[in-house]
Amino acid sequence: MILREIEKILLEKLNYQPVTALLGPRQVGKTTLVKQIQAKLPQPSVYFDLESSRDFQKFQTDAVTFLESMRDQTVILDEIQHLPALFGDLRGMIDNYRMPARFLLLGSASPALMKNTAESLAGRITYLEMSPLLFRELDQTDPNLHWLRGGFPNSLLAPTDVEQQSWFESFVTTYLQQDLPLLGLRANPVLLRRFLMMLASVQGNLLNQSTLANSLAIKNVQVTQFIDFFDNAFLIRRLQPYFTNIGKRIVKTPKVYIRDSGLLHHLLNLYDYSTLIGHAVCGGSWEGYVIEQIITLLPYQSLPFFYRTQDGAELDLIIETGLHISLAIEIKLSNTPILSKGNTVALQDVGNPPLLVITPSSTDFQMKPNVWVCSIKTLPENLQRLGVL
Repeated sequence: MILREIEKILLEKLNYQPVTALLGPRQVGKTTLVKQIQAKLPQPSVYFDLESSRDFQKFQTDAVTFLESMRDQTVILDEIQHLPALFGDLRGMIDNYRMPARFLLLGSASPALMKNTAESLAGRITYLEMSPLLFRELDQTDPNLHWLRGGFPNSLLAPTDVEQQSWFESFVTTYLQQDLPLLGLRANPVLLRRFLMMLASVQGNLLNQSTLANSLAIKNVQVTQFIDFFDNAFLIRRLQPYFTNIGKRIVKTPKVYIRDSGLLHHLLNLYDYSTLIGHAVCGGSWEGYVIEQIITLLPYQSLPFFYRTQDGAELDLIIETGLHISLAIEIKLSNTPILSKGNTVALQDVGNPPLLVITPSSTDFQMKPNVWVCSIKTLPENLQRLGVL
């Protein structure tokens, strides 16, 4: 059993809020986690899988009466996006009888896609996002394997490469043909797959919507729609630029990443480490992988950005805490990293915060005053030492 770091936070929320929503991509381990903690909940619980026709039918006649019969239990509703009409009923039941952990909702879509939760349950619900397995959650796992296969448990732990590839193919097909249409994205699954593959090929680059639209012979507004849905379905990340320094010509276009490195590599048919290392996307893949390991760890008050100017000053990631930059990060694929002039200028632009240079496996050392080098293995302890965690 893998201990997930979000477990402690989830239990804290359940002891306070009447409704807690645990969100994250399909097959990330939400159901497994919840079943592991059922015995730790403040009261008895009952579980319903709304993807199961048997459980789904129980809510079709009189959902309110059915749920009220379990008012002293925690009701766990898995894949809640299948029953959006229920949210209005939950509000009334909570207002009539409010207690901690009355409902635990699991879903594969963000609050932006489940608008009913934001509108109907405002002030009654808290959201948590569950990511694929982080490297720090794994014991004795080869970091290169984690980077190659990603953090989805069924991919990372697959006994063979063939089974790993087969699982990801099923994962992508289910998202494109079932999940996204259910959430309102009506588009040809073949077109959506091509779109995802194009995003994978430009991993870590600035988002150029016009190029994507022209390549797929679609309108720019459709690209915006696709990006929004994939973002809200936890498949991609738009990393926003930092541009409060009005004295510089700052890049104001977001960068785009496939969030899970295993999904990225599946879309590009990269199934072994040697092929990955020789591929043009390798640098962008490593950058996106490390960024996910960092952003997932950040407390809510810390905001991630990248920094780039038209003159070439650049930092892969900067962390803003309390309206100032608390840490700058450079991500290098080499274990003997060298800082560029653009890195130095960018550091000056953002106020010379501490800089952490992250490599695959180098020994930790101080490169120069206020600049440290670490590996992916020691990343969490360095973030803690530098006051980010």
